[in-house]
Amino acid sequence: MRDHLFNTDKIAYVKGARPDVPCILCAIALRDTRLELLEVLRSELCMVSMNLYPFNTGHLMVFPLRHVEDYAELTDAEALEVHRLTSLMICAIKEEFSPAGFNLGWNLGSAGGASITHLHQHIVPRYVNELGFLDVLAGTRVVVVDPRDALRRLRERILEIEGRA
Repeated sequence: MRDHLFNTDKIAYVKGARPDVPCILCAIALRDTRLELLEVLRSELCMVSMNLYPFNTGHLMVFPLRHVEDYAELTDAEALEVHRLTSLMICAIKEEFSPAGFNLGWNLGSAGGASITHLHQHIVPRYVNELGFLDVLAGTRVVVVDPRDALRRLRERILEIEGRA
């Protein structure tokens, strides 16, 4: 029964079965057709993508289009753009999915949890009572909205928000 609770694609990814590209986020930024592209929004310097293996509904990544591995290498303009996009995404996620809070974070270096060297910030919505029996008994998180559906909904919500600005 436990085998049916896991996302087998995620297990393959964790075990090293990854797209044959030098950098997954650069490939996403270049719209490489070998990947499933879950782009939410793009600006001149940065972009936002759904996380293909989300921790929670609405889990996003914000990253510079330019390949950057060290936080100190971000230009002031890139840092400001990451901030602007993060603020916009938090607003869109709040309106669309009504989370109770957020975790924002950078995993810097392998000891810091980074499995991708290209610098990226996670936006993880948190929900009241999100820990369920599957988390406890099976060590598995259930994400109730498919990332592709969340992508569509967030794109529509962003258009509404930007229309109000």
